[in-house]
Amino acid sequence: MKKHSPAQTRPSAPATPVADSGFAYSRAFFETRVDAALAHAKKLGATDAGAEVSEGCGLSVSVRNGELENVERNRDKSLGVTIYLGNRRGNASTSDFSDAAIAQTVRAAYDIARFTAEDPFASLPDADDIAPAGERERSLELFFPWAVSSEEAARLALECEAAALGVSKRITNSEGAAVSAQQSHFFSAHTRGFRGGYASSRHAISVSPIAGKGKDMQRDAWYSSMRSADDLASPQAVGRYAAERALSRLKARKIATTECPVLFESPLAAGLVGAFVQAVSGGALYRKSTFLLDTLGKQVLPKHIDLMEDPFVLRGKGSSPFDDEGVRVLPRKVVDAGRVQGYFLSSYSARKLGMRTTGNSGGSHNLTFTSRLTRADDTLDAMLQKLGTGLLVTELMGQGVNYVTGDYSRGASGFWVENGRIAFPVHEITIAGNMKDMLKGIDAVGADTYNYGAKTVGSILVSRMKVAGS
Repeated sequence: MKKHSPAQTRPSAPATPVADSGFAYSRAFFETRVDAALAHAKKLGATDAGAEVSEGCGLSVSVRNGELENVERNRDKSLGVTIYLGNRRGNASTSDFSDAAIAQTVRAAYDIARFTAEDPFASLPDADDIAPAGERERSLELFFPWAVSSEEAARLALECEAAALGVSKRITNSEGAAVSAQQSHFFSAHTRGFRGGYASSRHAISVSPIAGKGKDMQRDAWYSSMRSADDLASPQAVGRYAAERALSRLKARKIATTECPVLFESPLAAGLVGAFVQAVSGGALYRKSTFLLDTLGKQVLPKHIDLMEDPFVLRGKGSSPFDDEGVRVLPRKVVDAGRVQGYFLSSYSARKLGMRTTGNSGGSHNLTFTSRLTRADDTLDAMLQKLGTGLLVTELMGQGVNYVTGDYSRGASGFWVENGRIAFPVHEITIAGNMKDMLKGIDAVGADTYNYGAKTVGSILVSRMKVAGS
């Protein structure tokens, strides 16, 4: 998709909010609130304590069938406190930043800790794991305030929807288009020596056109989401592509139940990566509720598959100079030639497992899933050739993944492919398998990479799955 260039120039990424950032509070003020909370915790006799204060604000505008539907401005603020009395922990929060409210919140957390059962693994991160002071202010270009007015946002949304409706007379309706401009900042500190915070932004434009009439109606959608408005795809490009997707689904059929190779379109392939990440995350591992238990150092994917994590991608949606506990983060190879090289652990889950935190409190950072067999010309068309005869999945419904057993079953729609070419659209089917077999059965990963949140991956070809149809 082509990019557009909004009238405003691209701002730099300041370490603290600037006067025209749209925030009501400065970082300096946030520091005073956190320090007040920690001082009161110490006065009460807390063994350790942590506090975080944050603010978020933004604008969301939606339109439908050429008319303004909704304009919403949001502003949220919060101060959270965690108190430790030995290995007993208590949490409390407030949206009131006054000294009296902070004192009451600290007292509430303290009282909760007093009556909470001891947990030998509950404590702040070990000092050796905390991000060094010099790394906490690393500039990752995460904050690009977008001073878009409600009128301008509505204009962009209307242009996006109009572009979709203008593609063909067969685009008969719309579920609407939307523009969102969101930003936030925070500051946190704890008694193990961590102090840090930063501002970030996320802006988006989206549309959902409807093609056809009556029983043959088909809906699809597309969007663009970026840290900076300058990097968003143009409203026209988003609208046209969404319409083309909806049109391609017209005259969809059911197919007979079969077993065949399945190609997951790249936006959906990110979901397979997400399922792997969840299965090797600390909570699932120490609860022993995962189909990938005790897989560190073991082969769970084909030898041509690698998975990289990099917290330091400029403007990355999963970028951060430290994790939610203030722990140091580093680029690493999570999967090397199909073997699991690391889990996703917070300090707590790491202690439960007798391991060391991986800096993943709050989730994974930017993940890139690749195959050593992928060539630069492995476009979607090339991946269809590799598929041969089978199913291209472009939409999934439901949450049918059992992370204990690995059983996978999802409602789906997409396209039946014969001899490497799309034959016709299909709907009202279910695809099923087991995640262990699906991960081992990844035959290819396309060069048609797509960034979905903190995951970047091309289309994924799984050698064989069950497809339940008519």
